[in-house]
Amino acid sequence: MRWQMGEQVRGLDSQAESRQQLLQDVADFLRRKAEVEQEYSRGLEKLSERFSAKIRGSKEHQNFRKDQNLPSPLNCWYTILNQTRQASRDHGALSEIYTGHLVLRLVHISEDVGRLARKSKEMEQQMQDELLKAISELQMAMKSYQTYRIDCLNAEAKLREAERQEEKRSGGKHSDPSGSPGGAGLDKTPRRTSLRKVERLLEKRQSKFLESKLKCAKARNDYLLNLHTANSAMSNYYVRDVADLLDCFDLGFHMSLGKVLRTYLAAESRAQASWQQGLCAIEGAVDALDPLGDKSRMMEANPAAYCPPLSFDYQPHEGDEVSEVRAEGPLRNELVSRFQHIQSRLNSITLETDEVNKTLKATLQSLIDLLTAEEPEALDAFQGCQSTESLKSTGSDAGGKQALAKRRANQQDTESFYIMKFKEYLSGRSIQTKLQAKHDQMKEAIEKGAAVDRELARRRRLQARKQASGQAVPLVVESCIRFINLHGLQHEGIFRVPGSQAQVAEIRNAFEKGEDPLADSYVQHDLDSVAGVLKLYFRGLEKPLFPYDIVPELLATAHLEPLPDRILHLRALISKLPSAVQVVLRYLFAFLNHLSQYSDENMMDPHNLAVCFGPTLVTVPAGQDAVSVQPHINEVVKCLIVHHEVIFPGANQLAGPQYEKVMALAEEEYCDVLPLETTAEEPETEGTPETPASEDEGDSQSEAVPRSGSIVQPEERFVRGIPVGWRRGERGGNRGLVPPIVLPDSEKQHNTRSSRLETDTGSSLEEPLPEPTSRLRVNSDVSRQRGGSSPIRKLASPFMDGGRLPFPILQSTQAKTFHPVERPDRWNEVSPRTWAGNNFERQGPVEKRVEVDRVRACPFYLSPFSSLYCSLHRVFSFSIDRRLPGIWILCSKNFLGKLL
Repeated sequence: MRWQMGEQVRGLDSQAESRQQLLQDVADFLRRKAEVEQEYSRGLEKLSERFSAKIRGSKEHQNFRKDQNLPSPLNCWYTILNQTRQASRDHGALSEIYTGHLVLRLVHISEDVGRLARKSKEMEQQMQDELLKAISELQMAMKSYQTYRIDCLNAEAKLREAERQEEKRSGGKHSDPSGSPGGAGLDKTPRRTSLRKVERLLEKRQSKFLESKLKCAKARNDYLLNLHTANSAMSNYYVRDVADLLDCFDLGFHMSLGKVLRTYLAAESRAQASWQQGLCAIEGAVDALDPLGDKSRMMEANPAAYCPPLSFDYQPHEGDEVSEVRAEGPLRNELVSRFQHIQSRLNSITLETDEVNKTLKATLQSLIDLLTAEEPEALDAFQGCQSTESLKSTGSDAGGKQALAKRRANQQDTESFYIMKFKEYLSGRSIQTKLQAKHDQMKEAIEKGAAVDRELARRRRLQARKQASGQAVPLVVESCIRFINLHGLQHEGIFRVPGSQAQVAEIRNAFEKGEDPLADSYVQHDLDSVAGVLKLYFRGLEKPLFPYDIVPELLATAHLEPLPDRILHLRALISKLPSAVQVVLRYLFAFLNHLSQYSDENMMDPHNLAVCFGPTLVTVPAGQDAVSVQPHINEVVKCLIVHHEVIFPGANQLAGPQYEKVMALAEEEYCDVLPLETTAEEPETEGTPETPASEDEGDSQSEAVPRSGSIVQPEERFVRGIPVGWRRGERGGNRGLVPPIVLPDSEKQHNTRSSRLETDTGSSLEEPLPEPTSRLRVNSDVSRQRGGSSPIRKLASPFMDGGRLPFPILQSTQAKTFHPVERPDRWNEVSPRTWAGNNFERQGPVEKRVEVDRVRACPFYLSPFSSLYCSLHRVFSFSIDRRLPGIWILCSKNFLGKLL
């Protein structure tokens, strides 16, 4: 670089000498031409041949002749010489013009060239010194960084050595065999002192290592900043400063020379019209004067001197892999402070440089106007007599000299002001370039550090939230699904009808505060609003449950045939998701499958649910048509809903909560099973007669009390008129439902009389039974049939096959509201004959254990009957598991009545 800088300075000197020599030659040429003007053709011929031979012998001429890409001043000079060869006959008046105007103007131009060359050389040396200073600072920063890096490594080695010594002492302490008690007491105090010394040494070296590491990081940052600063300064110097210095060196030269040559051209054109052809060639060469083109040609002709060197590369020391400015941890505050200071300084210097640049452009335009101003007095000689005396008198006019001197003074003043502003502009731009380099590096480092800090904070918040909640399924998902399970399985248009925006916002805000607004079953919430909250939660996830990278594969799944291949492909895609996402998806799609089983009432079959949840769960890839892609997404979601048990992993494959078809609000409200104090045989042993009520008495009786105890509690009274299947009850101010199997025989006898009559009339075993259904509908109130507020909707038994039960469950299909009339189709009253009428044995042996759904749909169980009901549940499960069909007879109405 120093050699390049020296070549650049020598290039300016050489260029200045070449131009001065050129101007001197032109002036000499004009003088000689004026002297030999009288000799005409012989003198001009010799003159032209002399300078042509001189140019042909020059080294610059030989270099430019190779590619015929001459500089514009040299091209003009060639044209003039060619024209001079033909100017064998010139006018005598031209002699005074050459000596009186053109030669003097060339002398002024030569002085201008020397002065500009000297000032440009000084500025170039100053800029070179600043560049070398930046490189020197880079070298010092690199040495400092290397020193601190070595200190850090030494401190780390000492720390490791201290740790090894501590490990050796700790190992020696543990491995020391137990000696006599007296010896242990003597060595106790020195050993503790030694251990404390080792601990203090370890702490000291630990702090020394951390301090050295911090100093190393700071030195690395300074080194990197100086590195980028030096690279920017070097690039600025070679790419812009050198070119601008050459522009400054060329300031006014081409225009001044062009002005002289135009004067010469005008004189020649007026002197002889026969020179028109040659003068046109000279005019073209003069018009082709191009400062920018000459500058480019000069730089291209000397690539070794003006080619920017390669940028400095970061050289890591002793295995240091960090190659960028870091702003994490303790370095962030310091770097932010420096960044703010540099940004303020950069804004200030940018504003100052812009103002100087505007002033510089205005001054340059003024200087150009002065340099290109016309000089009419130079051609006034051709307006009068063409004699030599008239030309001399015109050239020696005092007014013309004064005007010339004034223009000359104005030009020099403007030129000095331009040079001063140009120097100020170069200095400001250099500082701006270096500050901008540091600013960009610091900004990038701070943004990266802030992004890393935000990501770490977000991960910590998510981890803390997950640890605090302890739920694999988010609370909002679990609570909304539980509420819909309890109150909205039969709600028409669930997930399709939008809810109230105000209630949706209220529920969402409550969940965001960590509360569960749906925990209380008796708080009235709009089902559509709850469904809207669930959809809004999945739609607002920052990262969707189905990531963007697997969406194309999901879309390809919609075209797979047959169905087993599609299911296998979906199962493989689901297995790629994180386990937490799989748990949530399994929970959601199990709920949607359960909800689709009530499509007769809620009008939401799997396809309709897929239309509602497809856009919510899966985002259409960017660049694809949503109208054409959405049906394929809906088809995939429908397949997930219908075949969720096959697609998603089971409990033995993926641990986590699973959706239960029968839910309750609070486990503790109905799981307290109290033992019965009276057995089923107590009424008979005590001799208490069992007097069934008559039909009239059954119709007029307003209350029924249980026969399990002699004391009738208020909460154990049940009012007649409740829908068949379950009865409403009250205990401790809480209302709920109880199964009818706990009611007294007097209440049941009335409802089973029609069943006996039907049996006595001769109904055979081969009579066709009503088509059993896979749903057990229980309605607790007429007002809840459409709103879905019944605690129990439908109980789907796990041992159903193809929509049929292994035993018939007679159920009315007339209306959803039941009245206390004589009906033979109560689901909980099945006679032995009815059991015998079912082709249970023809269905083949049970291949797997059949489990009955736990009845947990009511808000609470009345504790005196929950124990009995759980006992019956275990009897049913045991009999089915052991394949004992005879045990079902024990569940007949008479046995249950005696047992109660």
